[in-house]
Amino acid sequence: MGWEEKAARGYSEFVQAAQQSRGRPVFALFCGDKDAQGRSWCPDCVTAEPVVRSELNSLPDGAVFIYCQVGDRAYWKDPNNEFRKNLKLTAVPTLLKYGTPQKLVEEECLNRELVHMLLTED
Repeated sequence: MGWEEKAARGYSEFVQAAQQSRGRPVFALFCGDKDAQGRSWCPDCVTAEPVVRSELNSLPDGAVFIYCQVGDRAYWKDPNNEFRKNLKLTAVPTLLKYGTPQKLVEEECLNRELVHMLLTED
């Protein structure tokens, strides 16, 4: 069966994608918005994305991977943004298993072994 990828931009699109995937394991990578050239304003996100993507084939069957852009830098820095308030995100990039406390933050997302463990362990 494999896994499925969904893209989301902003909090409401993320919630919609996660709700549509109810009953399936949902993993999400939160990064800063990308510009017209496809580069994020967040240098750690630029470095982390290929590491995380290199491990996606380790996802369990039926899993959903959501790549979510959190907004521009000014929105992300607002302490009252919906990602910070509702998902308790503290930094980007963040890779998490939705509905669990399991997550990797910032430089942890650059560690292939940690990424593999998050994507494979129950």
